[in-house]
Amino acid sequence: MIRWFLGCAVVLCVGVLGLAKDAPDWLVDPSPFKARITSREDGRELVLENGLIRRVLVLGPNAATVEFSLVTTGESWLRAVKPEAVVEIDGKRFEVGGFHGQPNTAFLQTAWLRSMTSAPNAFRYVGHQVGTPVERMPWKRVRHHAPNLQWPPTGVSLRLDFAAPSGAAEGVRISVHYELYDGLPCYGKWISVSNAGPRAIRIGRYASDLLAAVERVSEVDELSSEGRTPPNLHVETDMSFGGMMASGANRRSFRWLEDPEFRTQVNYERRTPCLLEVGPDLGPGQEIGPGQVFDSFRGWVIAQDSTDRERCGLAVRRFYRTLAPWTTENPLMLHLVSSDPKAVTNAIEQCAAVGFEMVILSFGSGFNMEDERPEVLEKARAWSSHAKKHGIEIGSYSLLASRSVGPADDVVMPEGLKPVFGNSPCLCSRWGTNYFRRLHEFHRSSGFTLLENDGSYPGDPCASTRHPAHQGLEDSRWNQWREIADFYRWCRGEGIYLNVPDHYFLSGSTKTGIGYREDNWSLPRGQQVLHTRQNIWDGTWQKLPSMGWMFVPLTQYHGGGAAATIEPLDEHLDHYERILASNLGLGVQACYRGPRLFDTDRTREAVTRWVRWYKDHREVLESDLLHGRRADGRDVDWMLHVNPLGRKKGMLVAFNPLEESMTRTLRVPLHYTGLKDRARVTDVNGRVRTLKLGPDSTAEITVTVPAGGMSWMLFESPRGAR
Repeated sequence: MIRWFLGCAVVLCVGVLGLAKDAPDWLVDPSPFKARITSREDGRELVLENGLIRRVLVLGPNAATVEFSLVTTGESWLRAVKPEAVVEIDGKRFEVGGFHGQPNTAFLQTAWLRSMTSAPNAFRYVGHQVGTPVERMPWKRVRHHAPNLQWPPTGVSLRLDFAAPSGAAEGVRISVHYELYDGLPCYGKWISVSNAGPRAIRIGRYASDLLAAVERVSEVDELSSEGRTPPNLHVETDMSFGGMMASGANRRSFRWLEDPEFRTQVNYERRTPCLLEVGPDLGPGQEIGPGQVFDSFRGWVIAQDSTDRERCGLAVRRFYRTLAPWTTENPLMLHLVSSDPKAVTNAIEQCAAVGFEMVILSFGSGFNMEDERPEVLEKARAWSSHAKKHGIEIGSYSLLASRSVGPADDVVMPEGLKPVFGNSPCLCSRWGTNYFRRLHEFHRSSGFTLLENDGSYPGDPCASTRHPAHQGLEDSRWNQWREIADFYRWCRGEGIYLNVPDHYFLSGSTKTGIGYREDNWSLPRGQQVLHTRQNIWDGTWQKLPSMGWMFVPLTQYHGGGAAATIEPLDEHLDHYERILASNLGLGVQACYRGPRLFDTDRTREAVTRWVRWYKDHREVLESDLLHGRRADGRDVDWMLHVNPLGRKKGMLVAFNPLEESMTRTLRVPLHYTGLKDRARVTDVNGRVRTLKLGPDSTAEITVTVPAGGMSWMLFESPRGAR
């Protein structure tokens, strides 16, 4: 038997992390890491910590963060004191808290704090309040296949209150809010501005978080791409749009800047990006009347305890499970390409027959929920009633931003700029406000519980001064984002599932594209299978499997003819099963796009068999993926599901792209399953054995994968073990 050792996913390296032997790993067991806030130094310091990260604030002569560190390693992330926030009010910039006078901003010595002072025009600390996190939006749970995750997350919250300096911003108070969560090396932060004064004020640019972080790379000369690498902190905000990955979608809400006060840095031109600024790059331009409160968007910072790609990705995925748990909903969905009543009825009944859970009237189906004629709503109600009888949810598709609706309502772009999608309506125009009114009314009345909102708002500004829901350029991006984010939050509270090809997860959306090129679904079927597994591999470093959709062209999509499509399904059943195995075996749902899911009894039985297998193992299949070997069409490719808190701790899924059976020995890392010493292993044929693990919880697993097929192994605790 030939034994090859194919790529090994990451194994926890105790020495690299600086952890004591047998110390708990929060990614395996988060339970020991409870968030708390304590007071010390006679009340002059507040400490937020959870056993993973620690943030210390000094409360005199003002309030400022003086420590941000990894508890597990003792590593300090903070090199200098900055204001807790910066806010522009009526055109004047105000610091909120903070100290001045640090002699050297490369590091902070405790003794220096005694001589540092507050800026004379800064907002001054006047008190604080400790509490617990509250839900950002209601989450109506109607899909009970999803894990029973805590919402809101457990942890602690802190509000720091600041009063305006004498003679400025009369009656204005600014509060800085923190949240720290159990079992997660992450804090959340935002600000609110309260106007108790006699007149309206205008909020311009603000920064809700300024973090002078230790630089990740130092270069003396002109910075290369390596020198521009920011500190190893993952930053997210809920003002996120214009991309399917966090890095691109958050580019307008935070940035890594040069720090002009960091005069001792190695770079000759002092251009090292090591100052985090969280805040909008345009606006918000909000007028706050007497008695009103302005709330910023929220930002979150994850302190990574490793530079390993897999471990960093696991941290981000744990963040989504904690702060956007609705992303774990992962229904099986048919994208129906017709709105003919017989086709809709047949699609609902076919979904029920094979175990699918949703039907969406997809783009190209001909159904238009913007049509306000009574017969459209009557038809939708009849379909949703029929779907409900069969235990199926139904919904529809709506195109938003990537179209023109007319000169009066389209965005007016500043000179030299074009809309992201070439054309786009302004969400604050009369058309935009009417569009969201219609979406609200339709979903309240139709019984539809699924919406694919295509071309969602990508961040286009608008210079028009004639649109009713914004005044001009300065407030246009903020107001449009609020319009769509508020609608998505409403959907979350109503239990409406949201397919959104954008990164609105922290504002309530549930799924986006996993990342693929649409033209590739016009390639021959055999190539599509490999692209599927490559796309899933590439798309799950920071996404949960449930956060990204794949694509299956049951009928022709864009082109490619008969060689690219599965219809007639029975004639291409081998390929249909391979594509089902590739998606379901990796816990990913796809847009199964066509008029039906089966055309013969044989096809129905095959789809039912795969869906039943998937649901039998759903909990572990929808858990995090470790990356073993990427599909390349030349040898076995594989990934490992890990679920340390579940009964089924892990599942190895291996695929054979060749037309001959292959046997391979894989070195499989089981640390993140939580298994130690031994594991109970069940293989694809139902054989059960006990496997001895190495000291680093790795195991050598020999798998035989049939030609063009899939093999799997399930890992559980040994019988009798907890």
